Amino acid sequence: MRRTFARHGRWRRLACGWLVAAGTLLAGLAGAHVPARAADPALLDNGAVVLVYHRFGESDQPSTNITLEQFEAHLQVLTSGGYAVLPLPEIVAALTEGRPLPPRTVGISIDDAYLSVYSEAWPRLRAAGLPFTLFVATDTVDQESPRYMTWSQLRELAASPLVTIGSQTASHPHMPLVSGERNRQELARSNARFARELGAPPQLFAYPYGEYSLEVIDLVRAAGFAAAFGQHSGAVGRASDLFRLPRFALNEAYGSLERFRLVVETLPLPALDVTPDDPVLAPAGNPPAYGFTVPEAVGPLGGLACYAGRGIDTRVDLLGRRVEVRFAAPFRPGRTRVNCTMPGPRGAEGGERWRWLGRQFLVPER
Repeated sequence: MRRTFARHGRWRRLACGWLVAAGTLLAGLAGAHVPARAADPALLDNGAVVLVYHRFGESDQPSTNITLEQFEAHLQVLTSGGYAVLPLPEIVAALTEGRPLPPRTVGISIDDAYLSVYSEAWPRLRAAGLPFTLFVATDTVDQESPRYMTWSQLRELAASPLVTIGSQTASHPHMPLVSGERNRQELARSNARFARELGAPPQLFAYPYGEYSLEVIDLVRAAGFAAAFGQHSGAVGRASDLFRLPRFALNEAYGSLERFRLVVETLPLPALDVTPDDPVLAPAGNPPAYGFTVPEAVGPLGGLACYAGRGIDTRVDLLGRRVEVRFAAPFRPGRTRVNCTMPGPRGAEGGERWRWLGRQFLVPER
């Protein structure tokens, strides 16, 4: 059976916005090798939504900024809407150990250590009592730019039980496009700086620009990290690969309260046997023959649809539980995101909830 995304109406418009938002943020799906536990109905919806912000109240940088009014509205939802906002290390530990997470678990992350994190986001998050993880590229701190935080400010945050510091390498490179040796040096150098300035290297990692390859994943794992996050949309589930974890990116254009409420209600769309395994596409594999298998526990797939960013027409073939996604044209150089969504169970108050699976592909410049 063939379906296109044109039937999803309002959700299509909202979800397509996230493709644009993620691309504008310069910020990919969890789980190429997914364990069989994804099929367990009791664990199907026991996951989390992880958010990622960058700048706060920096109106001259709207593509990576959230306004303070938008951010305060988001915090109001999280503190009054029945959500369990947990530290990312606790979410990762629960997934690793097979422990259940509370319903409507949300994690907050921030990338790049801009000064507005310290001056604007930190006071508001502290007042709300909400934990977050700040991912830092160490060279930007060492360069003492006036728009970035200092090591002294990072030490202040790291001393709080609400804050976890994570790594984004030393110089924030396009990791799949540089050599393995360069990436090893980036990871070692940044870990050494964290150890010197904060007392220990981080346990969590965020891929710069959300870009990774199989080789990059192996290097990050070998460097001692417990989990790594991209910048592709989707909910973290018990089937998720801990080194391909999704996050929903937020900025001015795509930070409305309506969109935020939809995002924090998102459920995992578990996927088995995801192909291709490597998101970096060679010329012979572009466009990719993207496919995955949805466990029986998810139920009928009649409402499932997939769509690609950058204006690429997409077709979905349903072969039993297997979803095969085909694209009308090769992907252009750079990042292209593919999102698959389907209706989930209604929320406690009757609101709509959607299952979401996202993946980011990368075509290197020739």
